Amino acid sequence: MIDVESELSIAVSNFWSTRGIQKSSQGGSEGKKDAGNRGAVTGGKHADGFVNLIAKVVQSAGVLSVQVHSKEKKPRTIPGYFRPTKEWDIVVVSNNDLVAAIEVKSQVGSFGNNFNNRVEEALGNATDFWTGYRKGIFSPSIKPWLGYLFMLENHENSTKPTEKINLSPFQVDQSLQCLSYSERYEQLCLRMVREMLYDSACFFTSSAQEGLDGKYHEPNPELSIRNFAISLHARASAFGLKS
Repeated sequence: MIDVESELSIAVSNFWSTRGIQKSSQGGSEGKKDAGNRGAVTGGKHADGFVNLIAKVVQSAGVLSVQVHSKEKKPRTIPGYFRPTKEWDIVVVSNNDLVAAIEVKSQVGSFGNNFNNRVEEALGNATDFWTGYRKGIFSPSIKPWLGYLFMLENHENSTKPTEKINLSPFQVDQSLQCLSYSERYEQLCLRMVREMLYDSACFFTSSAQEGLDGKYHEPNPELSIRNFAISLHARASAFGLKS
């Protein structure tokens, strides 16, 4: 398999450099810029390095006629169950088989505002996907692989503890109390995998300064890029045997 740690380092560097370019140039000659960090997000190229990494993992598994759909010219939309369709960040197909679907997400700033939205999105997507699979929507494919890759900005506001939550009459899970947003995302990814909502999740952090040099941190070995890649590679190899 490819050297996924080195490939992730390249992807992280690409993320921060592309993000900076998009943010400074967004708005064009009219001089109109999106508020806050939106200009860096709407450019749509900052995650290309992560997409390319995942594509290389799949291609190294020896699947015949594999297609990695990650661009507009290659549709990433597949049927849903609770909704007609869902566009994933990456869809991998081989002939008429659905090999994998992967969400590639990141968050820079606005940690408190976006956390719950990210959680609801991740849980809803997985529920829709696996219900559709159980109902035979992807037939005649053998069981596909579902993955979640998430990068969080390593910032003082994402690493400091949050305030204690007091509710009545019900109590918040004490293991989630006062966690930083980084720790909350780590727990989200870990629990989604252990509850079998996703076959694998990768969670890592990087700062705008260190990230330009490709530096990143993996808080939990269970959520490492290597574990993520091994799981995807193994599942893709099963489709290679079928081919």
